[in-house]
Formats: sequence, structure tokens, C-alpha cells
Amino acid sequence: MTTTTHYHYSDETLFISLLCLSFLSFILIHRRRARRHGLPPGSQGIPFVGETLQLISAYKTENPEPFIDERVGRYGPVFTTHVFGEPTVFSTDPDVNRLILHGEGKLVDVSYPGSISNLLGKHSLLLMKGSLHKRMHSLTMSFSNPSILKDHLLFDIDRLVRRNLRSWSDRVLLMEEAKKITFELAMKQLMSLDPSEWTERVRKEYVLVIEGFFTVPLPLFSTTYRRAIQARTKVAEALSLVVRERRKEVEKKKKKNDMLAALLAGDEGFSDEQIVDFLVALLVAGYETTSTSMTLAVKFLTDTPLALAQLREEHDQIRAKKKEGEALEWSDYKSMPFTQCVVNETLRVANIIGGVFRRAITDIPVKGYVIPKGWKVFASFRAVHMDQDHFKDARTFNPWRWQNNSGAASPGNVYTPFGGGGRLCPGYELARVELSVFLHHLVTRFSWEPAEEDKLVFFPTTRTQKQYPINVRRRDQDQAA
Repeated sequence: MTTTTHYHYSDETLFISLLCLSFLSFILIHRRRARRHGLPPGSQGIPFVGETLQLISAYKTENPEPFIDERVGRYGPVFTTHVFGEPTVFSTDPDVNRLILHGEGKLVDVSYPGSISNLLGKHSLLLMKGSLHKRMHSLTMSFSNPSILKDHLLFDIDRLVRRNLRSWSDRVLLMEEAKKITFELAMKQLMSLDPSEWTERVRKEYVLVIEGFFTVPLPLFSTTYRRAIQARTKVAEALSLVVRERRKEVEKKKKKNDMLAALLAGDEGFSDEQIVDFLVALLVAGYETTSTSMTLAVKFLTDTPLALAQLREEHDQIRAKKKEGEALEWSDYKSMPFTQCVVNETLRVANIIGGVFRRAITDIPVKGYVIPKGWKVFASFRAVHMDQDHFKDARTFNPWRWQNNSGAASPGNVYTPFGGGGRLCPGYELARVELSVFLHHLVTRFSWEPAEEDKLVFFPTTRTQKQYPINVRRRDQDQAA
């Protein structure tokens, strides 16, 4: 008995010793590598896991800032860490971020988790590179430029927002309703499809696809990822039917003015699979981010009554000049100065896209250090947006800061809610119009209050935990009472 216990104790001691030895080796190897490459200072955390758990746990709260703040305070605005299985350089410096955003093809290449790449498809705009990406990015922007918005899309946006708000009563899950609106708008813009039971079925599959974005891309180990892959297959099958039907219409000389028509008529001769991948990614971009912005704008306004009152006054004045049920026009959109302040501040505080990952394709000198070739780089937009050096009282929702264009010391450098460089979000102006029209109809039709407490979290995506439930009441009922 005594002998067995002695050997058991020795085994435990050996295991702990080996663990400590591997940890020390990990630290020494990292320090040698850091000295050799001139890496920015930082920590690689524990072997294999790095600092991934600390990052995830911080971003699952309403206040993820300490993860960045602590490291910036210790190491400076550019630091090394180890997250999601790879050594990574984090940048919270706007000049370095700009270098990364504008350095694609020369300094960095796009780099996304395998789960996102697999679910969007290899032909998505997100994964395209070089001249093909430039052409397709330009094409996408051409379908949401101010001229198209003014002459075509504004009417559809106004109509679909009013259609959805018409059914609201009592308790509403705001994020769910916002997603319906943005998905219907995306389907209309991309494929000229009006809302139907079919589009709603496709939207519900999309929800499952997006849930799989930040999971381990192994179907055997992740039920969420397996479910997402199955949903992606269903979405692709549904969109393939639309593409095939539209090819037949093209042969019969039937014309439509939408993104799908442009893809079918292009010189590239895209296959159905390529077109479907392209549409899948654009639907995600137009659906998820804008609906989140709508939801968080309402949350921030609810928490800031003075801003909500000023916004409502602006829109009541616009509505007073129009007949009942009359649609908004471009001149109305251009008469919403405070709304644009609210939009700017919502995008700054919400940080729907908190930053971007890239991979260094050459050694990159920055701030006296070197980012080694092959390393991941994360340009953090959120860290810059929440930096007191760039925005006074940066962590307070304050739309008035944007009046007279005085929101930031140097907006072009530090305000990047839509990214920048060659991958600037092609639908940035469309998103602003959608949010403005939504707020117009919401504040002129309804008063509301939160139905229950709901918290904002930032991992795996920016969202509220309970889809921000609100109790709504029509304003004409308030006035009658």
C-alpha cells in the first residue's frame, strides 16, 4: 500500500514538473523570438491556449475594455498576444491601423477564421483578392451609391420599414424585427425579391449560418457548426433556384436592375456556384450588421432621454410637412442633421465591426518594432473609438459631439466604423439611410420602454443577450389618452 502511494505521488510530481518545464520553455522560446524579430512587447499567455480565454471572457461582458486597457497600459498601443491558436500583434494605434488597412497585397493579406471562410464560400467578396476583388467591390458600391439610393432604393427602404412596423403592438423583440427589415431590404436590392414565406424561411436558415461563424470548424466537435453547415447548404440551394430562373429570364430578354442581373451580365462568366457564394456574403453583410445598428441605436437613445427627445422633434417636423402615409424623399433624408449625429455615435460606441484580422506577407516595421512575416495582425477599431485621447468622454454615448463635425480630433484617421482602404464597406451609405429611415418611422409612430433588463455583449458578435425586448405603444394612443 505504502509503495503504491509513493509511486502515485512520484507520477504527479513528474507531470507537474514536465508541465512547468514546458511552460518555461514556451516563455523562453517566445522571448528569444521576440528579441530576434524585434517584436512589440506582450505576453503569449499559457501554452497552446494563449490569452484566448481572457479575450473571450472580456468580450462576453458589457465592458470588454479592460482586456485592451491593461495591455496598452503595460506594453503600449501595439502589443503581442496569442489568440485563437496563433501569435498575433494587436494594434490600437490609428496610424498603424491605417497602414494595415491600406497595405493589402503589399504588406498584408486577408485572414479569417476557417469557420467564416467555409460558411461564406470560397467565392465570397470577403475572400476575393487582387484585381477581381477590386472589380467586384466597385460593382457592389455602384448598387448603393447616393444616386441609386436617391432614385431607387429609398422608396423600397421606406416601404419595407413601414410594412414591418405596421404589425408592431405590445411587446416586440427589437433585434428580431430589425433583422426581418434588413433581410427583406437585402433580398430586394440584390435579387428584386419581395417579402414572402419563402424569403422568411431563407432568413431563418441564415440565423443558423451566422451562429456558426465563431465556432470550431469541425462538425464532429461542434453541433453549432454542424447546424450552420447544414443551413448554409439549404440557403445555397434556395439561391441557386433563383439564379437558374433568372438565367432563363435573361435568355428571354427580360431585364431587372439589381445585383444579380449585373452578375449574370458580367464579362467574367461566373458560374452559379460563384454567384451564390457572392450573394450569400452580401446578404450576411447587409442583414446582420445593419440590424444590430438599428437595435443598439434604440437602446442608446432609450438610455439617453434628451437625445431621444431631440431626435423625435426633428422627425416630427419632417412628418408635419407630409401627408399621412406619404413616403420619405431624398430631401427629407438630407434634413436630418441630428439623426446623422445619432448614427455616427451609434456606430462609434457599438463597434459592430470591432476590428479586422490580416496576415503579414512580409516583415512590417511599425513604431520601432517588426511584425514578422506570417504573423496575424489585428487592427482594433474599437480600441481607437473608445480612446479618451481621440474622443472626449469616449465611453459615453453623446451624439452632440458630432455637431459641426467636431466629433474627433482627426475623424479620417480615428473614426473607422466601416473599415477602410480597398475593403471599405461598400454599403456604408446604404446602412446610414436604412438606419435613418427606420428611426424616422419608429419615433414618429411609437413610444416605448424596455420590457426587461438586457445587456450588451461583444462576442462572438455584437448583440444584446435577449434581442432587446421593448413594450411599444402607438403615439396616437398616447395623445388620445
